[in-house]
Parts: sequence; structure tokens; C-alpha cells
Amino acid sequence: MNARLALLGTVDPGVAESEVFRLALQHAVGELSALGGTIHLRGPMSMLRLVSSTGLPPALARSWEIINQEGPSAQARALYQGRGVWVPLESTSEDTAAPDLSWPGTGLAALPLFGGDRSIGALTVLAGDQGEPTAKQWDFLHDLTAWTEERMSQAAPPSTPSRTDLTGSRDRLRQALKEVSVGSWDWDIQGGELLWDEAAMELYGFRPEDYTARVENWMVCVHPDDLAPTLDAVDRAIRDHGVFEAEYRVRRLDGTYGWTQARARVTYHENGEPHRMIGVGWESNESRSARDALGRALRHMSDGFLAVDDEWRITFANLEAERTLGFSEEELFGQLLWELPATREVPGMESRCREAAAEERSVGFDVRMGDSGRRHHVRLVPGPDGRTLYFTDVTEKRQHEEERRASERAAVERAARMGELTTALAKATTSQDVVAAVARRVLPPFAAAGLLVQAVEGDRLHTVGADGYPEDFLATVDGHSRTSGEPSWDVIASGLPLFLSSVEEYTARYPALTGRPDRAEKQAWAFLPLTASGKTFGVCVVAFERSRRLSDEERTLLTTISALVAQALERARLYDAEHTRSRELQRSLLPRDLPDLPACTAAARYLPAGQGMDVGGDWYDIIPLSGGQVALVVGDVMGHGLPEAATMGRLRTAVHTLADLELPPDEIMSHLNDLVAGMGEESYATCLYALYDSTSRICSIARAGHPPPAVVHPDGTVHFPPLEADPPLGAAEPPFETVELTVPEGSLLVLYTDGLVESSKREMEEGMADLARLLHEAHQADPGTDMDLERLCDTLTAGLLPAESATTDDAALLVARLHALTGDRMASWSLPEDPRAAGQARRHVREQLVLWGLDDLIPTTELLASEMVGNVIRHARGPLRLRLLHGAELICEVFDGSLTMPRIRRATDTDEGGRGLQLITALSQRWGTRYTATGKCIWTEQALLAPENRPEPTSDPLDLMFLNTGDFTGDLDALLLGDEDR
Repeated sequence: MNARLALLGTVDPGVAESEVFRLALQHAVGELSALGGTIHLRGPMSMLRLVSSTGLPPALARSWEIINQEGPSAQARALYQGRGVWVPLESTSEDTAAPDLSWPGTGLAALPLFGGDRSIGALTVLAGDQGEPTAKQWDFLHDLTAWTEERMSQAAPPSTPSRTDLTGSRDRLRQALKEVSVGSWDWDIQGGELLWDEAAMELYGFRPEDYTARVENWMVCVHPDDLAPTLDAVDRAIRDHGVFEAEYRVRRLDGTYGWTQARARVTYHENGEPHRMIGVGWESNESRSARDALGRALRHMSDGFLAVDDEWRITFANLEAERTLGFSEEELFGQLLWELPATREVPGMESRCREAAAEERSVGFDVRMGDSGRRHHVRLVPGPDGRTLYFTDVTEKRQHEEERRASERAAVERAARMGELTTALAKATTSQDVVAAVARRVLPPFAAAGLLVQAVEGDRLHTVGADGYPEDFLATVDGHSRTSGEPSWDVIASGLPLFLSSVEEYTARYPALTGRPDRAEKQAWAFLPLTASGKTFGVCVVAFERSRRLSDEERTLLTTISALVAQALERARLYDAEHTRSRELQRSLLPRDLPDLPACTAAARYLPAGQGMDVGGDWYDIIPLSGGQVALVVGDVMGHGLPEAATMGRLRTAVHTLADLELPPDEIMSHLNDLVAGMGEESYATCLYALYDSTSRICSIARAGHPPPAVVHPDGTVHFPPLEADPPLGAAEPPFETVELTVPEGSLLVLYTDGLVESSKREMEEGMADLARLLHEAHQADPGTDMDLERLCDTLTAGLLPAESATTDDAALLVARLHALTGDRMASWSLPEDPRAAGQARRHVREQLVLWGLDDLIPTTELLASEMVGNVIRHARGPLRLRLLHGAELICEVFDGSLTMPRIRRATDTDEGGRGLQLITALSQRWGTRYTATGKCIWTEQALLAPENRPEPTSDPLDLMFLNTGDFTGDLDALLLGDEDR
């Protein structure tokens, strides 16, 4: 017989399992000259738990603490095959829990351990250099496992805790009170999930961060000597549908072991498969004679404690439960819990408790019992033989929690407002934006009632913005000169904040300003310096309607806010200055006043983009032309900024120049297109040019990428002429289309840019429909042709661009009422192409001016007509026509069939000609030429003077050129025809 087996045979039966395991491993390692060995026992959820090891360092032993018994490890193979197995180390390293560790040896020899007819564990040996055990060594290992199985069956049960009796002293009672901590647990037998409450987690020595809610957590904490009988009790309770009861040691957080008791029962699926095990556990270090002390501890514990049976009848109540429920223990015993007055007043308590009991889970909730207003937390813990309820007075605790939450909410809200303020200040572009952001996001959280922001300009303090102050008070503090003994100037001088908590404190510090708090209607102040780039340039005053002493935290927060406000305000002031200069430039490029013309009366509006947007390039203009014509122009340079405003100025100047040349609309658009195209690839503009002739009531329109105009007829109908949608200037290809409209007398022509009718929320077609509706409604409210155009402009802008809606584009609006020159104010004659034409022209002029009552203009007009007709007879060709227009001025026009334009030149003393155009220049207010469809027109314009302002007529119109014309008897026509201006 092997000597080692003979030695083991001398071991007395009844030794502890841990001693059996230790002896078996030591002799197995010694016999095989192995490096180490382990014993694992089968646990729940197909897990093997390490219960003993020898020869292995902790790092290697920990990796084998829990092994999946269905995995490929040597121990699992031995259990599965039911015999000893040899596994070389190369294939083992991948199956360990720590494959990255360096394992010595050559392989593992593992044999199953049996208890009765089922395997309960495995004995494993880590072989050294000798490799796989020999046949003799395998025989020894088989005999050794047989000895181990025999001694395990003979081992004494785990010793119970010490039986020291309790004397009822204070120390023992305090210790007994600790025993009341009962932990509940819920184990999913199929899935392996094990749920512990906080008490159970503390009982079984786990921190929350280490707890994984798996049954392996429980297996690790059980003492190795107690694991086998405890697992057997678990299996027996599941197999026999009985109650699980066990007393075993568990490892505490400090590494020591303590005794605990557990009691649970199993629930099953309809098919009989075990489902869950639900139970409770508690410390049992004291002897069973201490149970009375525990009862006394429960009886006198500060929390209310009730025990009820399966029918919810009370079986135990402590003193606090008696006080809470209003009955003695004798009165409560046997009572149905739901029939007590205190529980009947708690809504939903019965349903919640019954639901938790049906689901075999613990539940906790707050209730209010009785008329005291006290708040209790009720905790229900289901157990195998009934339920236990705990009543804890949490009134003060909940109050403290609510106060803490309120403080946290206030801090979160304040931080959120700080974030909102920072975001708002980052978005603020103007000084008023900054003031508005501070008023909206700083005053409410501090319960403040007033805000005043002032900045230094020169030696005076000017108000940037304010909120919550009377207007008369703001007028008194605006523009204060630099002086000492004034809080704002003192803060600016020192650069430090100043907090005044009451009117008394204010007047004591500044006696000369005693009346100011009353005028401001405030009683506490925080004067905060505004400092940026190392320079204090202003002050921010936060005021309160009542006396208030700010806390240190509030003062620090306000000081921090003032730094943010200073940075934002400094940036906004730079923007304001730049924006003001840009606006002034843009305004200077637009018409200051619209001309008052016989052909039209007009009103216009320019609306810049909303706050934060740069200047735009929208513009409009009215240009008076010859022959009762007027040009109406509106345009939009794409983009925003000074370059766009400058481009707008260049285009407006170009339009004026081209219009003065009396070019038709399509040619003007072609020249403008060339101008914009030459500015660069990214320069584009839209434009609409309308030329209205009051003598024919014809309006000629050309456009480039611009919205069509609206025409309002005298009857109130509104329509948009169908115009060809040419591309914008800079991208178009001439020629441009020109559309001619015959416009009734008194009609409105409405020109506008896209910013008036189009936005991110409104399509252009929708905006044009709104424009037509507003025009029609305005005409219905004020029918006829006497509508106030200024009021109409206000109506249109208010309806299309409400003040409360921010706009991202500027807009221009031009409304013109068109007037026709009536037939009695026009006269036209055809003239022959011979020298007689000059005399006929003078006769027609004389007769017509007499009819119009313009006798004082007859001599001058005769001379002008003679000169222009004479030039045509001598240097041009027919057909020849004379026309007079009596409007705000007297216009004399001569039409011919030549395209050659006259030009004025300087005549020397010896030249016989060249003075005709000089004569026309001297006698007329202005003159010019223009091309027509059949040739050209030369025209002059003379002012009509009121009768009281008309000069005395000269004796002869020739006195205008000659010193003495009284003795002149020559032929005037021959004289005029002798001039030459070509």
C-alpha cells in the first residue's frame, strides 16, 4: 500500500472539509512532484468555486476562483467525462481566466469528485517537468479522490457561532440593534441574476461598484468550508420544493468572516421548472439565546416594525409601530393591516403592497399617516412565512433633501442662466442687445428690479441702456461730468465693485446724494465696474426695490457677470461705431429728398436689415428727364457690407449719367450690366428701370433679375405686368426686353426690392400676393387719387415687415402716383423744310403763349424757337416739328429726322457763327437733346414765374444780344439762319 495513503488512513473521521482538502492536495502534489493543486466544488449556474489550493501564488489562484463547469478547462472536462483527464498546458492557457499570465509546468491532471451518484467537484494538479502522470500515479490519484470523498461525507457540519449569553447590558442591546439589519435578495435561477438590496450588499461584504448582480458574487463571499453544505441545501430546497434555510460564514469588507443566516423559498414556472429564489439574510454572530434580546431590540428600535402573515394579519408590532398606528401591540395582534384607520387613509397602499407581494419583491414608498403631517417611508420585505414592514419617520430627512434639491436646482438654474447669458452676449451685436440680454437673464435670478449701464465718453458718463428706472431719473443721471463723491465715478476710478445694501448705507456714504434713491425708486444697489483690455470704461448698476445684503457667492457671481458684460459691451460699442458709419454712408448714397415733378408724386422707404446685419445695397431713385418724362429706378446689390454699399453708390451714379443721356431703358440696362460685370465674378445686382412719359401716359419698363412692379389702377385693381425675367446684372446677356404699358391718369406704380416680399419664412409669390392685398385694402379705405402716399408706405412696410419680426435683408420701397399732361397743355405743329419755318415757328409760339397767358415768355421763346428751327433748316433734315409743353416749366421742343447732335463750342471774335447754342444756354433754364425713333429732339426749358415775380418786359428781345436794337430793320430770319453751330 502506498505510504501516503496509509498515512491519510490514520486521519480521524469528522475533520472539517477544509482540512480534508488541504491534506489531499499536499499529498497529491508531493506524490507527483507537482507544482501545485486545487479543489473546486460545483455551485449554482454551472459554476465551479475554488475552495482550496496549495503551491499556487495568489495571482494564479485568483484566475481560477470561478470556473465555468461547461467550459473547456481541465476541471470542466473531468466533470463532463466522469474520469481523470490530462490537458497539456498549451491548450490550457487559452481557457484560464487570465490567459495573459505566464503559467509554469507542462499540464494539468484533473479528476472528478463525487458525492453519492453525482459529481460535486474536481481535484486538479499542476504537473512539473515530468509531464503526464504515470499509470501508477493515476492509480494514486484515484485512491486519493476516493479518500477525499469518504472524508467529505464524514465531515462535521460547520460550527455555529459562539453561544455566549446576553446579559441585556447597553453594549449587548446596541449590538442586538445592529442585528435588525435584514437584507433581501432575489435570484433568477435560470439566468443567474442575483439582486441584493443595500442591506444585503453590506451583509455579504460587497461595495456597490464591485457588485455585478450575478450569483458568482455570492459564491465568492461564502467561506470554503461552508460552501458545499450550503450549496447542498440550495439544491435540496429546489429539488424538494421546500424552504431554503442555512447558516454559513461570509467574508466581510475587512477580510474577516462572520456568521449569517438565510431563509428563502422558490417559485416555479407552470411546467415545474424552478424560476426564482427569494429570501432574506441577517447576521447571526450571536447565540440563539440572543433571540430574545433581538426581540427586545426590535421592540425598542427607532423605526416602526410590523410582521404580518400571508393573510396580512399583524403578528408583531414594536413600540414605534404602536405609536404610529395609534394602537397597542395587544390591540394590533391579529388585526388585518388594511382595516387600521392609519393605513386606510393612505391611498394605494394596499394595492402596492399586494402587487409587490405577488411579485415576491421588496418595495418602498413614502406615505403620510394621521393628522400630524409627518412623513414616513414604508418598506415591505416579502419572506417565506409572511411579510415585514418598516416605518421610518423621514419628515426631516425629506425636508433636508428637498432643501438640498432646491439649492441644487437654484445652482443649476443659475449656471444655466449664466450659460444663457454667455450665449446671448456672444450673439449680441449692438450695445442695446447687450443691455437687453443682461436685463432678461441677470435681473430675474437675483430678484433685481433695475439695470443701468453707463459708459465714459470724454469726461462725461452717458447712459448706454436701462431697465426698470423712471424716465425722469434717467434724464438726471445721463451726461454726468466726472466728479468724486458719486458712486458710479468712484467705481470707475477704483475698478472695484461697490455694494450698498440699504438707503441708509447709501446716504451715509454719499450724503450729498440723499434724494437720489427716492427718485430712482430703489433701496439696494450693486455698482459693478466694466473693465476690458485693462481699462475701466463704464459701470453696470443692478438695483433692488427692497433693502438686501447680497451673499458672498452672489457678489462673486455678479462680479463675474460684469466681466462678461464688459467684454460684450466693448465689442458691441465697436460694432455700433462701425455700423453707424456704414449706415451714414449708405444714407448718403440714397436720395435725401424725392423731386416734386408734374409727371409724378412719390414717397419712398428704406428699411435696413435687423439687428446684427451689416448694411445692404438696396436703393431707389427718381430722375426727371426732358419732355415731361421721368425715370423711376430701384435696385439691389446682392450681399451686405461696405463693398456692397459702395457698389450701390456707383450704380446709382451710373444710372443718373445714363438717364441724362436720354437713353432708352434697354440700353441703360445693357450699360449697367457691363459695369457690374467689370467689378468681378462675385458682383451681382438686380435692377428695374421704368421710364414714364406724361405726354403719352406710356411707361416703358426693363428689368434684370428684379421683382416686377405693382400697378394700381384708379379703380383699385392691382396687377403685376408680365415682364421677361432677365438674369441679374453681371450675369445677363443683352439685349434686355422692354415692355410698354399705357397707364391711366392717377395710377400708382409701386417699385420694391425682394427684401420687402421675401424671407426665410415666406416665398416671393406669397409676399407679392400680400403686397397686392395691402394695396387693394388701402385703396378701399381711401378711394380716389388723393391717397396719402407717405401713409401708404407706412401701411405697406408695417404689413409686410412687422417691427417685432427680425429681418435678414434690407428693403427699399418706392410708390409713385403718375400724372398725365392734358391735351390743353400741349401744342404741336409740323413745319416746312425751308427758311419760312422760323417765322411760322415764332407765330405759333406767340399765339399759343397768348392762349396760355404766358405773354412775358413770348419774346424769349420766339428767339429760342427761331434759333432751333434755323439750325435744323441749315444743318439737318426733316420732317420738322415744333412742340410746346406747359407744365411746371415751359418746354419748347424741335424734332427733326437727323441723328447728328449739336454741340456747343467757343466762338472767336472773327467767327461768323458758333454762337447759337451759347444764345440758347443764356436764354433757357436748361436745354438738351435726345434721340427719338425717327431722329432727334432739341429742347429748352424755361421757368414759369408767378405774376408778382415776373420782370418788366424789355422793349425788344434783341436787347438781350445787342446794345441798341431800336434801329434794327433787317430780316431777323436771315440773321438767325446765318449762324452755324456744327
